[in-house]
Amino acid sequence: MTTVSLIACAIAVGCAASTRANVGDPPRYLALGDSYTIGERVDSASRWPVQLARALRAKGVAMGDPQIIARTGWTTDELSAAIDRERPSGPYELVSLLIGVNNQYRGRSAVQYESDITALLDRAIALAGGRPAHVLVLSIPDWGVTPFAAGRDRAKIGAEIDAFNEVARQRSRVRGVRFVDITPGSRRADTDPSLVAPDGLHPSAKMYAEWTAAALRALDGAGQESPSNPISRRGERSEPISHVYLPMLS
Repeated sequence: MTTVSLIACAIAVGCAASTRANVGDPPRYLALGDSYTIGERVDSASRWPVQLARALRAKGVAMGDPQIIARTGWTTDELSAAIDRERPSGPYELVSLLIGVNNQYRGRSAVQYESDITALLDRAIALAGGRPAHVLVLSIPDWGVTPFAAGRDRAKIGAEIDAFNEVARQRSRVRGVRFVDITPGSRRADTDPSLVAPDGLHPSAKMYAEWTAAALRALDGAGQESPSNPISRRGERSEPISHVYLPMLS
């Protein structure tokens, strides 16, 4: 059975009801992160996870609004501590993870980030019911191109973010998780001020809409980096996640 059939079955007859709080509830989505996930300086409807859930509904998927565990300024360890406090109740149909910019901003190493992001990936997979293909990791955007970074070493910021993203990319690959590289698009903020919020640092609703589109392409099996091993850690072949979420797509 394809993953499109699986979600169609789940929505129509509740064959995957165990992934929901109550039978009949829409598939649940958990978004983990920092200011980029909570949508600092934009209204709540413009947060990219909220836009993604809305876009999925527009595609015919009865996805509920995301449960968001995120706060401006959080590092990987602070996010992990928040998960401990909030105790999200899985399994979720979709879990997204975007974290690490504050590790870089505070001068922490990519080596430490590797340990932290690996642990968070494992937690995200567990919250998705042990299904790596139901976890979406977004790369860290480059804040070094924003007005906030004026007077700083922009090249150094960009190089460090690239190093962190390479760690996340490789760990995602090993875990069989879908990795979406939104960093190149974020660098267009250097010449397009409409992509930056009024604070001169955080993304605008327009940029979040671009991230949403990239996430949708990943959920449809395009615009993502495929895991190096097509067999999940549970011994099951990983199919395009769009088969789970986007039954209306051709």
